[in-house]
Amino acid sequence: MILVLDVGNTNIVLGVYDNRELISVWRLSTDSKRTADEYGVQVIDLFLQSKLKPEDITGSIISSVVPTIMYSLEHMIIKYFQVSPIIVGPGVRTGINVKYDNPREVGADRIVNAVAAHEIYNRSLIIIDFGTATTFCAVTSAGDYLGGAICPGIKISSSALFEMAAKLPRVEIIRPQNIIGKNTVSSMQSGIVYGYIGQVDYIVKKMKMEMMDLGEEEPLVIATGGLAKLINEGTKSIDIIDSVLTLTGLRLIYEKNKE
Repeated sequence: MILVLDVGNTNIVLGVYDNRELISVWRLSTDSKRTADEYGVQVIDLFLQSKLKPEDITGSIISSVVPTIMYSLEHMIIKYFQVSPIIVGPGVRTGINVKYDNPREVGADRIVNAVAAHEIYNRSLIIIDFGTATTFCAVTSAGDYLGGAICPGIKISSSALFEMAAKLPRVEIIRPQNIIGKNTVSSMQSGIVYGYIGQVDYIVKKMKMEMMDLGEEEPLVIATGGLAKLINEGTKSIDIIDSVLTLTGLRLIYEKNKE
């Protein structure tokens, strides 16, 4: 079994694979102040609650966009699972050819998603990850990572509206039935959610045009991340939602590098 960790700005998603089967998934808050032991005790407890044995873990891999937490997580895995994790970054085999001006600038999570989507679908792709930041990534049928767009996540946008406008309340992020809101809360929800849907539609449309101008077939649009389902309810731009795309990518990269 292998332990995979997707470390985001807000949450750490952990998964356990038995061969190619994902048998457990957990979500922890990202906190750079926590020690290896604090994370270790919590993760071991999750293993025991799921009736899994820590000693059955034979390998691990971490993708992180939070450098300050890496020491704690890496040493947690070494101490509590007696394996040295693969860290997704320069020098790790992915099978993806990064065409960014500076490939080192591309977030590990974006590469991991590209690996999974390319392996599964093997065609032109646009990958949307609705996380703390929302990312749009363009991948060719040959596995070239062309680049993409990075936007404030929907929760960041909502929080900014509440924090920067004195008379506006904090609201639940849900899709109202009508775009024309009849009160402050529904008007904010309309602007946040439908504004984001419009952003998705426009960026996907323009990215498709640019990719097809390069000779690619019309890209398949894959979405992942916590709010993918909410946005998908209001758009026809998304073809497939894959909630475990990043974990799948981590497993695939581990398999490419375990020798």
